[in-house]
Amino acid sequence: MGQQEKVSTSLAGAVGEGISASLAPVDAELARRYPGDPGTRQPVHTVYVPGDAFGAGTIRSWGDQALASLDEHAPDAAALARVLGLPGDLAEAVYTRVRAKLEREPVEDLRVDFEDGYHGRDEDADAARAARLLSEAHARGTAAPYTGIRMKCMEAAVRDRGIRTTDVFLTGLMEHGGLPGGLVLTLPKVTYPEQVTAFVRLLEAFEKTHGLDTGRIGFEIQIETSQAILAADGTATVARMIDAAEGRATGLHYGTFDYSACLGVSAAHQASDHPAADHAKAVMQVAAAGTGVRVSDGSTNVLPVGGTEQVHQAWRLHYGLTRRALARAYYQGWDMHPGHLPTRYAAVFAFYREGLEAAAARLAAYVARTEGDIMDEPATAKALSGYLLRGLDCGALDDDEVTRLTGLTRAELDGFARPRRGDLTATAR
Repeated sequence: MGQQEKVSTSLAGAVGEGISASLAPVDAELARRYPGDPGTRQPVHTVYVPGDAFGAGTIRSWGDQALASLDEHAPDAAALARVLGLPGDLAEAVYTRVRAKLEREPVEDLRVDFEDGYHGRDEDADAARAARLLSEAHARGTAAPYTGIRMKCMEAAVRDRGIRTTDVFLTGLMEHGGLPGGLVLTLPKVTYPEQVTAFVRLLEAFEKTHGLDTGRIGFEIQIETSQAILAADGTATVARMIDAAEGRATGLHYGTFDYSACLGVSAAHQASDHPAADHAKAVMQVAAAGTGVRVSDGSTNVLPVGGTEQVHQAWRLHYGLTRRALARAYYQGWDMHPGHLPTRYAAVFAFYREGLEAAAARLAAYVARTEGDIMDEPATAKALSGYLLRGLDCGALDDDEVTRLTGLTRAELDGFARPRRGDLTATAR
């Protein structure tokens, strides 16, 4: 036993106490503004279906059409691998899981659209019907994990219609059993934070009328204008929008085509990988970091329809854009057509399966504090756990294989992925 080292200090305890007291407001502000990830499942996509076209069989129809597209244009794993360039050791597992997903849960997030995609003649009736059909689907257990509507925006020309449709839809849900879990509203074409505040007041009034808890109804903010990214005074408007939502904002969704057009990008070059899109999403990502608000990529309007070669070209484009988004930590996007589902899930499943063993090994080594060729920090362990959890949530990975490779249960993964503030250095077990 060595000699005990003498430890001396020079400052009175009152110094530290005074510093802590002076920073108490900052501590409270950090906790309020940056609570971290909510710890809930994030869907890998949002499917938009016009309110006048939505029916009881919409989700199953999308899954069946996607399966039929696979049968016609990529009837086995080898065929899909050739189209998308999937590695041979991944092809079978990805293909099998894609087919199983399309049979079991083809749509993770459904938005019934009453904005740009809507061309119906009786919006009241269509909104009421959407509420009834979604309520019935939830009662049967056939609804997508997340469902809701996109109403018209808060601009003057369509404001009253958007408010009424929101009221009709939410009232219909209450009449058919109450608000379901996974309810999501999408507020489009937001330009000023005051429009977000106005929508918060609308939802507050609805909650008060029906005796619901304040904050029960959340919503996504759709970023489709340049002013939503950069305000006239040079500030990042989107950060102010998150604050204006008063804790109700669940996501920021990039609107590929409206945003591109707003900047004058010609139609032929409007895409989610355009430099203008990358800039907007990077600002969204930084503004949302740590707030619990998630960022979603946009969509492609190149549809996988027509002959096999045309479908394959569209699939390769969609697959590449989806993989690109995943690498940039945009874990959600839009899908505009049933033919996009095979490549959405192929890209997502390949992304998680190809990195499974390396991520699991790094996390297991971190837990065991063993030496390896990479020395990970606590924040990296958090990211590794989040990666595995997202793979589990969407069906790319199985609980058993993740536990076998990491030695961690789902609950332990959650503990790494969603630590309390200031607790990143904590270790499992």
